[in-house]
Amino acid sequence: MSIEESIQNPETAPPPDPAEAPDPVAVPPRRRVLRTVGLIALAAVLGLVGGTAVGYRIQADREPTALPPLNQPGLAYPAKPLPKGEEPTPLSAAEDRQVKTDGDLRKLLVPRPAGARADGPDGWQSLAGYVNGFTRPEGALEFQLDQGVRRIATRAWRVGEYKRVEVNLVQYRAGSGIGALEHVESQQRIAIGQSKSDSLGKSVRGSENGRYFVYPVERRAGYLDLYEARAFIQRGDIAITILMSDTRKITESEIRSLAERQLGRL
Repeated sequence: MSIEESIQNPETAPPPDPAEAPDPVAVPPRRRVLRTVGLIALAAVLGLVGGTAVGYRIQADREPTALPPLNQPGLAYPAKPLPKGEEPTPLSAAEDRQVKTDGDLRKLLVPRPAGARADGPDGWQSLAGYVNGFTRPEGALEFQLDQGVRRIATRAWRVGEYKRVEVNLVQYRAGSGIGALEHVESQQRIAIGQSKSDSLGKSVRGSENGRYFVYPVERRAGYLDLYEARAFIQRGDIAITILMSDTRKITESEIRSLAERQLGRL
């Protein structure tokens, strides 16, 4: 049968050869893998959600568990007030250091010696006036503000023509003494590190960290000889700074005695 006859009479057309029939459409392997992964992920999500819900349900049905007590040492004060008549005797104003330092700080300054005349501040001093005596006033101002300076009491005097003494009580806030300690230690480091200082200083009796320094003479052409002595002491929230200068030699006993007397007034 010809091709034309097959087309015109399809019923008489011979059946197609199975070997020549096209292959059926096959699912690509990659698509099957993705489908399997998606089913596994969906099952994992459903299992996670179901497990979380069951866990919340179990936890909600349980009785709450009490937390362990905090590990706190015993309190220093008694649990109950002491019986009447057994209370400790309160400190007197002379014994209570806080009463002194919270009062008029100017009254704690050592008095000027007989025959001395005022030479500079005598009483309250501004922070600007205090830092102006430093080599780098800007840095000193920033330091004092960072340490929380509260107020400054100063007494300065002159004896004879050239001898000058200045005593400062610099008080800091918070009452921790950190600011006072930082100020004293920084001044002591400067005093020790100066090239003209040949001494690590000596301790002030009655203080934990106070030191005084006596410097060798400084001579410059065209100028009078310069002698200096300094003391830096911390007592609570107050930093004591003592500066002494003269054209004559300053003895250790002089600066030490002044430092001890000023410390004793606190």
